[in-house]
Amino acid sequence: MAELLQLLTPEGERLHNDEIDLQVSGEELRGLFRDMVLVRRLDTEAHALQRQGELGLWPPLLGQEAAQVGAGRALHPDDFVFPTYREHGVAWCRGVDPVRLLALFRGVTHGGYDPAEYNFALPTIVIGDQTLHAVGYAMGMQRDGAAAAVMSFFGDGASSQGDVNEAFVWAAVHDAPVVFFCQNNQWAISQPLSRQTRIPLYRRAEGFGFPGIRVDGNDVLAVLAVTRWALARARAGQGPSLIEAFTYRMGAHTTSDDPTRYRVEEELEQWRLKDPIERVRAYLLRSGAADAAFVTELEREADALAQRLREQCRALPDPPAQEMFTHVYSEPHALVTAESAWWEEYLGDD
Repeated sequence: MAELLQLLTPEGERLHNDEIDLQVSGEELRGLFRDMVLVRRLDTEAHALQRQGELGLWPPLLGQEAAQVGAGRALHPDDFVFPTYREHGVAWCRGVDPVRLLALFRGVTHGGYDPAEYNFALPTIVIGDQTLHAVGYAMGMQRDGAAAAVMSFFGDGASSQGDVNEAFVWAAVHDAPVVFFCQNNQWAISQPLSRQTRIPLYRRAEGFGFPGIRVDGNDVLAVLAVTRWALARARAGQGPSLIEAFTYRMGAHTTSDDPTRYRVEEELEQWRLKDPIERVRAYLLRSGAADAAFVTELEREADALAQRLREQCRALPDPPAQEMFTHVYSEPHALVTAESAWWEEYLGDD
């Protein structure tokens, strides 16, 4: 396949690719645009809430909306997802209420939702470990005869972790129905891509014995098409694949990070011209699939979402102090029981 698959240029011009193409209706295109606009508003509102002291931390996804929405909308209901801590857009596509994500980053819950309800695992902070979880889950589905696939998300920095490479080995030798989705946003906190690899990341897949493909991660149509292709392979028993979504982290790694200390404004400005939302907006208006009234109404919907998030986030109740001991193990544990009793006694002394 081509070095970088693209179906929609930064200027909003539709391309056709003989290797992998996509037919979408106007309604589907408007839906993808709506997803990206609302996901961005969710992200910016959560960022503001953290700055106002309402969240302990927030990992922004600004600039990566197309990669996440394109991948998220390619999934079937029975597929299962193992995310990092930044896949708010994929969570949106799986139907997870954003307030449940905010509850996690507010520190009032250990998880916020039941993964089995959405086939979307809880966010993981340990870099790269979710790829091993994904392969194990995929091998279980394989042995159960399920006609479904698993998708694991990770970043370019995680590609250097041993866990990720071990996951590649296991997936390859067992033909596990898993898609590895690398959002290459080119900065592993303050370390540039050049510190992670000397070749495009997607080419690593060849060394493990399965296909890899690089897609324009700011092109929601190309991401949707490529992810559908990879998931279909996995469901058909053809084994794993690696998608490298070549994108850019426009904001900070997390709200505790200051990206101005390690990257230059000129680089950021170049990527602003490749904004994933603006290219779809341009295509919608140019093709007549949407008009200015649609965009205006969507902005109102985004405002309403932001207001709901603010109100419901601030209204989240603090959990009982003893709840921190409730889900440490699946069964009672002597040490946890002793610590819980000590904590209850300590609180009683107040």
